[in-house]
Amino acid sequence: MATATTIQVKKDVVQLLQKAKEYPRQTYNELLERMTKMFLDARKKNQYDEFLHKIQQQKMKELWDNKEDEAWNEAR
Repeated sequence: MATATTIQVKKDVVQLLQKAKEYPRQTYNELLERMTKMFLDARKKNQYDEFLHKIQQQKMKELWDNKEDEAWNEAR
């Protein structure tokens, strides 16, 4: 078995962990490992989404910032 360590958490965090358990005998270690993996996956996905958004911003600027569109906005 891997080496274990002790961490201190507030009682309200322990209560949240108890509510988050998928099954009653799930250990905090299992729960924290799963939650951490989910968090890292979500963060990775968010970074990818931000990357796509930045790329799209430049293309949208090219498409919409032109004199023809400005002329239509001024037409009445």
